[in-house]
Amino acid sequence: MLIAGFPAGAWGTNCYLVAPAAGEECVIIDPGHQAAPGVEEALKKHRLKPVAVVLTHGHIDHVASVVPVCGAHGVPAWIHPEDRFMMSDPEKALGRTIGMPLMGELTVGEPDDVRELTDGAKLELAGFELTVSHAPGHTKGSVTFGLPEAAEIPPILFSGDLLFAGSIGRTDFPGGSMDDMLESLARVVLPLDDSTVVLPGHNEYTTIGQERATNPYLRQVAAGQGADAPRAPRRGM
Repeated sequence: MLIAGFPAGAWGTNCYLVAPAAGEECVIIDPGHQAAPGVEEALKKHRLKPVAVVLTHGHIDHVASVVPVCGAHGVPAWIHPEDRFMMSDPEKALGRTIGMPLMGELTVGEPDDVRELTDGAKLELAGFELTVSHAPGHTKGSVTFGLPEAAEIPPILFSGDLLFAGSIGRTDFPGGSMDDMLESLARVVLPLDDSTVVLPGHNEYTTIGQERATNPYLRQVAAGQGADAPRAPRRGM
């Protein structure tokens, strides 16, 4: 398995390219603000051919380069239907007034081919299977993508802005909900094996075992506490 990742743009959003090996087809996860040059560099370096873009949620820092990346390679973009509107209306997703500047000139809108994700779907792309888990809280349409354990590679969770090393995503934007976030952590994250590697939407990677032991939000959920329990600082846009 080949996973090439890099932080892109003003928000340092992690974009990932996932392939069975160099020289093969790949899936691009979350090509956000100013990610297109990094995507092209990684494609060239590893001799990859993209077959799809998949999105953990619709915030502009995760989708800003979807149109140019999909257009350059003629591939579809997959997103949960609850977040689809954000590709064309990023200001609404962030609670901003239409017309307010948003990081200068951005290419917003939908690519030619948009497909909708559903909870529990298994996407057969580029020779491997991504399992989709609907995980609202950061946004209504947030999802995670799971890769099963294979050979010497542990299971992998692309967590988007659900789970970070030591924290979770913000819930104060339109469509966010701390109650939903905690429910998603309980349903999607807690059942995972401790060996699962977490590749988040921002900052460094971690493991489920590390987060189960140290993440205050995950410990809160494991203890059965609700949204009114004391909270640590959250991360992400």
